[in-house]
This record gives sequence, structure tokens and C-alpha cells, in this order.
Amino acid sequence: MASERILWADDEIDLLKPHILFLEQKGYHVTTVNNGTDAVDKVRDSFFDIVFLDENMPGVNGLAALQKIKEIDPTLPVVMITKSEEEHIMEDAIGSKISDYLIKPVNPNQILLSLKKNLNEKRLVSQKTTSDYRQEFREISIRLSDRMDAQEWSEFYKKLVRWNLELQDSQDEGMNEIFRTQRIEANDQFARFIKNNYLGWLKNTATAPVMSHTLVKTKVAPLLKAGNETVFMVVIDNLRFDQWKVIQPKLKEFFRSESEDIFYAILPTATHYARNALFAGLMPSEIERLHPNLWLNEDDEGGKNMHEEALMGAQLKRMGFDFKWSYNKITNLNAGKKLNDSFSNLMNNKLNVIVYNFVDMLSHARTEMEVIKELADDEPAYRSITSSWFDHSPLLDILKKVAENNGTLIITTDHGTIRVENPVKVIGDRNTNSNLRYKAGKNLNYNPKEVFEIRNPADAFLPKINISTAYIFAQNSDFFVYPNNYNQFVNFYQNTFQHGGISMEEMMIPFCVLKAK
Repeated sequence: MASERILWADDEIDLLKPHILFLEQKGYHVTTVNNGTDAVDKVRDSFFDIVFLDENMPGVNGLAALQKIKEIDPTLPVVMITKSEEEHIMEDAIGSKISDYLIKPVNPNQILLSLKKNLNEKRLVSQKTTSDYRQEFREISIRLSDRMDAQEWSEFYKKLVRWNLELQDSQDEGMNEIFRTQRIEANDQFARFIKNNYLGWLKNTATAPVMSHTLVKTKVAPLLKAGNETVFMVVIDNLRFDQWKVIQPKLKEFFRSESEDIFYAILPTATHYARNALFAGLMPSEIERLHPNLWLNEDDEGGKNMHEEALMGAQLKRMGFDFKWSYNKITNLNAGKKLNDSFSNLMNNKLNVIVYNFVDMLSHARTEMEVIKELADDEPAYRSITSSWFDHSPLLDILKKVAENNGTLIITTDHGTIRVENPVKVIGDRNTNSNLRYKAGKNLNYNPKEVFEIRNPADAFLPKINISTAYIFAQNSDFFVYPNNYNQFVNFYQNTFQHGGISMEEMMIPFCVLKAK
């Protein structure tokens, strides 16, 4: 039985006695008043879960009472009830953030439905979502036992992300644990899939999905040839597909979706390799060979992504493009505001590439700053903080201007990230790189069953720093830890978000095309 407290304000409250008795029989506690002034006083003096408010009362009418009630408690749900269907009254009520709007005469079932929607919606949606997932659990398990190709894995991952987002508010902890177990199993199977197919994709591109080094040629170039619109290619560093799904609704007011695809980041799924490959249209060892002045190896001093503009320019030239274009890298708030202020200059270009580094900074800061650790404690929180940043970022203002100027918008990234949980021991010499999800160097010592190893870097088109260089990649939610100070490092890095290895979250990443409405 329900136990919520209802305040019902109506100047003809006596005529509503059958409705009130109906609600009380359902277990609701109903307090009644017959004017707006008393309704406001009751809200000020007592606690209520919801208010039913008649719009047309003498004295302080419903809209005036609504405004005063919202000043007292902005979160209190208010349902407006009126005889009038005049549009301006509806707009005034909706603009004052009512929770529902009912037209007289109302029947008891309408009232009950409004109560359930406003007081029990989260619980009811949670129950329905849990029930739906329970029904689909078996289908997902069966799909995991199939031999899926790259496209099928992409569609499968989209489905997992959808369920992840729908279940995140579920109150059924048991079902959330079942989903978590199923996703771990999926990542185990995905790692096997990558180990069996990745090197083959690089040798025979005809069998490969779209990957970092083929993205611009395959996906961006056709858009540059198709029309006269200015194309904006926004690369939000470290953006997972689920993070894209939480910012996508914020763009629906301004854009319509043309396509929502997934492409595969190369290994290592780290900015040094994946983003350089994206802009160069080449694998890392090819960049090193063709543009030795634009590539730095692991043990070289200096920033590893300082030459993206030059690499992109060379790729555009190889494809025969000869137009005006720009490259902008945003690494802080002021840089974003400056680009927004100078937006009109961008419309003189055929292509504008914008690299936005916020998500990457967030993931690294989360490792090293206790405050960020608190804010992004788990995946839903990580998505939430990304969503909040996007709401208040200069990037959203820039994208609104893209829509206002009828530009074509591409949202993409260079790699994703995964929350690491399971430490795996590895030993390397002092020149071994520090990334937690991949290691490159000589004299690496590890358990081959726990990693994806590439003994000959040339097979994966990776630079060979010395004659005995090897690469190893962590899988699923593993992360590499040296035996020295093992417990200290595990405690510091466990449950942080990292990238560089093999997981669905790191490798299957968004490429989305949007057109202005």
C-alpha cells in the first residue's frame, strides 16, 4: 500500500470527495485546502510528496500559488488541474516546471496514473528494465558463444552499452551484478577475438573493419567530397561509446543524426599511437618511416602528439585535397573560449579539425587527484561528470554555432578507456614505458596466458626500438604492476580509468555524423 502524502488545493474541494476517498483507500494520505494561500502555507509548514493544484481559484490562483510553492521547495512535484485548455495557461504552467497537467473533469484513474508517474516512475522503470534485461539475458549469452565478425561485435557492444545505461539506475543489485558478470565474459571473448584477428586485419585490409589509420580516408573523405557544407571534425580525446550516448541527447535540439558508427582503435589504444595513426592515415611504423621528423619513440624526449596538424595535412595532400582547413587543439578552458569567440573565421574553411582534450585530462587526473577520484568513483559517475562538463563547456557553444551555420558535424575520438581492477605482474628494465595497459621494451618477463604478446613489432606495424623490442597488451580490466612496491601500486591504481590495452571500451569507439536541423 502507498503511504505518500498528498496536498490537494481546489476551491470546489467538497465535490472531489469521491476522488479523495478513492486515494485514501489506495493508502495515500490526503490533505485538502480550498484556496491558494492555504496551499502555500501548508507547504511551508508540512511535508508533502506531491501537490494537486487547481489553476482557477479565487484570490491566489493556481499559477501564483505554484510560483510561491516552487520558491519554498523547487523539487516538490506539482500537478496542475484546470478547466481551461487555453495554450498560454499551459505554457505558463509548464514554464514554471510543473510535473503534470490534467484537464477537468478528471477521473480517479487519471489521478492515480499521475501519482504513479511522478512518485513511483523510477521504481517502476527500474522494475521494467530489470524484467526486460532478464528476458534478453539468455539471448546475449547465446550471442557470446557465436563466432562474430567485427561488425557483429560492434552491434553487440552497442546493445551492451544500451543495457548498461538503462540498468545504471536499477535498484536490483543482483541484476546489476549479473550484467557486470556478463560484460566481463563479453570482454574475455572480445580479447580472444582481437588476438585471433588483429594481425590479420593489418596484413589484409580487405577483411578489416574501419580502424584508426583508415578512418579519415573511409569515413571523412566522402563527406568532404559530398557537399559544400563546412565540415567540423571534433575529436574528443578518450571518449567511450557510452560517454557519447550521454552527451548525444544534448545535441538533438540542434542536429539530426546522419549516422552512428563504431570503428576500431589500433593497438596500443593510447594517444601516442592511436591518434597519430588517425591523423596520419598510417600505422605507427609507417609514420616513423615516411615522416621520421614527426614521430617520437617511447624513449625519446618530448611530447608524442606535437605534430598532428602536419600529419593530417600530409594525409589530405595524399588524398588529393586542396582546400583551406584548420587544426585546433583545446587543452584548457581559456583555449575553448578563445576558439568560440573566433568561430566566424572557421566558416571560411572546408574542414575544421578540433581536438578536445578534456576527457583525457579527466581520466589522468582521476588517477592522481583524490577529489576527482571521489567524483568519478565508478562508470555511472564517470559518465555523469563527462555530461556535466559538456553542459558547461565552450565546446557545446561551438557546436551550437556549427548548427546555426549549417555545418556538418563529426564527433569521434582516438580511443576509449576502461576501469581497471585486476593487477597482473610484469617485469621490465628501466627503459620500459610506464603505461599500465601496454608495455614496450626488451627483456619483458610476464605470464603469456595473461597478455596479448607481439614478439615481432613489424607484424603490428609498430616501431622496433631495438632488436629485441616486444609489445604486450593487458586484456579486459587487467593492469600491469611491477613486483617492487606491488601493494602500493595496486592500491593507487586499482579502480582507475586507463587505456592502452584490449577491451571493448577502449577499442570500439564512436564515429558519428550530424547535420544541422
